[in-house]
Amino acid sequence: MIAYLSGRILFKNPTSLVIDVNGVGYEVHISLNTFGKLGDSEAVRLHTYLSVREDAQVLYGFADSHEKELFLLLIGVQGIGPNTARTILSYSTPDELQRAIASGSEAEIRRIKGVGPKTAQRLIVELRDKVARLAGLPAGSAASPGNNIREEALMALVTLGFPKPQMEKILNQLMQDGAQAYTVEELIKKALRSV
Repeated sequence: MIAYLSGRILFKNPTSLVIDVNGVGYEVHISLNTFGKLGDSEAVRLHTYLSVREDAQVLYGFADSHEKELFLLLIGVQGIGPNTARTILSYSTPDELQRAIASGSEAEIRRIKGVGPKTAQRLIVELRDKVARLAGLPAGSAASPGNNIREEALMALVTLGFPKPQMEKILNQLMQDGAQAYTVEELIKKALRSV
């Protein structure tokens, strides 16, 4: 609904600001990345996203369209709302976050406050290819295809409730036996047969 705002900053803190646009003050929630990019400038143009809920309408602002696109991908993941997405974008730059997701670095993503193991796994599984497309990379280019397949299979099996160490051992054995030629689904089925 509101794609961007252009105006003068009246008030600014690390999490929000008020922009005067022709006499109307808009409160905009921002990430620390956007806060850092604004510097001391008084005039500003922010890309925005309007979150409409039953109890509130909240405007989120971004210094560039890249950060907004990543924000939209994040809120598309189950269990991640606009505030959590803003927190995630405050912990690292959009480029660093994209690299962590594309490479399947669950540990790096779990360092973010409010992101547990299941959410980190969901982020990687659901956004890996989308993040690669956003960056203009071929899907799965961040790591070898065999490793991506193994990691996706491992995340799926852990999400299903199987112990991670046991699944890692089974998947490592299957990978040594030449399972690199299988799809993720085939590798999961073979692992389940080995349990």
